[in-house]
Amino acid sequence: MTNAATRTGKTARKGPRNDITDVPGISVGAAQDARAKTGVSVVLPAAPAVCAGDVRGGGPGTRETDLLDPSTLVARADAIVLSGGSSYGLAAADGAAAWLGARGRGFALVKGAGAPASPIVPAAILYDLANGGDKDWGEEPPYRRLGRDACAAADGGPVRLGRAGAGYGAMAGAGPGGLGSASYVCDDGLVLGALVAVNSFGSVRMPASAAFWAWPFEEDGEFGGARPAPDWRPVPDLPPDAKRAAARARANTTIAVIAVAADMTQADARRVAIMAQDGLARAVRPVHGPTDGDAVFVLATGEERPCDPLTLTRVGLLAADCLARAVARAVFEAERQDGRGG
Repeated sequence: MTNAATRTGKTARKGPRNDITDVPGISVGAAQDARAKTGVSVVLPAAPAVCAGDVRGGGPGTRETDLLDPSTLVARADAIVLSGGSSYGLAAADGAAAWLGARGRGFALVKGAGAPASPIVPAAILYDLANGGDKDWGEEPPYRRLGRDACAAADGGPVRLGRAGAGYGAMAGAGPGGLGSASYVCDDGLVLGALVAVNSFGSVRMPASAAFWAWPFEEDGEFGGARPAPDWRPVPDLPPDAKRAAARARANTTIAVIAVAADMTQADARRVAIMAQDGLARAVRPVHGPTDGDAVFVLATGEERPCDPLTLTRVGLLAADCLARAVARAVFEAERQDGRGG
């Protein structure tokens, strides 16, 4: 099958783990609360990585996104947190920051005894408060603890997909959502990966078909190999399950992290984040609506120096295709774990 990488004249394939930890120096940790049906995922670079982001959804919940503007002081992040729990889930970044700070990690504006470093932990949340879990947590929501536990659990992969981490209590359209990941390893040494928590209003499968919207980008049957019928045509309207999904008003969001082993500035990383949002458009229909909180972060693990425009365009294209694959994998694995398919 011809994939995005071969269309650019380069050869790429999924990595050995086919997840974001194929990017050298990237670890992922996850923690769940089964009773509350929620969870947290943390992406930890081995060293602070150049970081930027792009928010497209009309109902986002984020932390530290203002700092990701290239005109601001700090260009690198110590971790990225994806969490369930809506606004409560932003506290997961507090737990991650505490864990990092206790280990001396963070940005030091003033160096010296008595002036601890400040961990830079951008975060985004999704809404899973109405999924049937026990949210009667009073004044002690579990997210700070989950953020700390996810950091402590971070390792070099493989990443657990489906009902895990930030995708533990997620939904996609009227069906199960989840956590997904995918990677590309290119013959010229470029490595990139995507991690995504899918809790979308839109559907990830084509109506009246078992095929995912992302099917053209599939690698080696990684999400079931279903293909649309030759005479299939899209319906120019909301998908048939939209009314059921609409019953979960404001219960939406797809949040993601792209990691790439490349040199780039924060402005370059932001351009990749913008281009990577196209991966959500390829995998979810509709997307970026008023009740979605869609956000994409990018971590670049190389040096902070400009990436040439052609290379940057190629990285953005691959990031979008990789993210589309990760979305489909999230739902495919969650459906298998729920006994609905696979």
